[in-house]
Amino acid sequence: MVRVKRGVAASRRRKLSLRLTKGFRWGRKAKYRLAKEALLKAWKYQFRDRRNKKRTFRKLWETQISSQARALGISYSRLIPLLKKNGVELDRKILSFLAKEKPEAFKAIIEKVRPHS
Repeated sequence: MVRVKRGVAASRRRKLSLRLTKGFRWGRKAKYRLAKEALLKAWKYQFRDRRNKKRTFRKLWETQISSQARALGISYSRLIPLLKKNGVELDRKILSFLAKEKPEAFKAIIEKVRPHS
C-alpha cells in the first residue's frame, strides 16, 4: 500500500483556521491550538445568538410600543388584545416603526381600537 503523507492537507487546514481567526486578540489569531478553540467557541456563540437576536428585537419593539401607548393613555397589555379583537393584523415590528417614525398613524390606530366609554 502506498504511504500517504498528510503535510499539505494538514497545513492547509491550519492555515484556514488561522485565516478565520483574523481580528481575534492575543495568541488566538496566531497559534493554531488557541485559534481552534477560539473558533469552536465563536461558532457556538454565533449559533446561539442568531436565535437570541429574534428575542432581543421583539423585546425592543414591545418596549417602544409600550412607551408610545402609555403616552397616549393605554398600556401595552391592554393594547395588544384590543388590536387582535378589532382585527388589526400589524405585527410588533411594524407597530414599533409606526410608534417611532409615524406617531400620528400610531395614534390613529390606537383611537380606532380604543373602547369609548
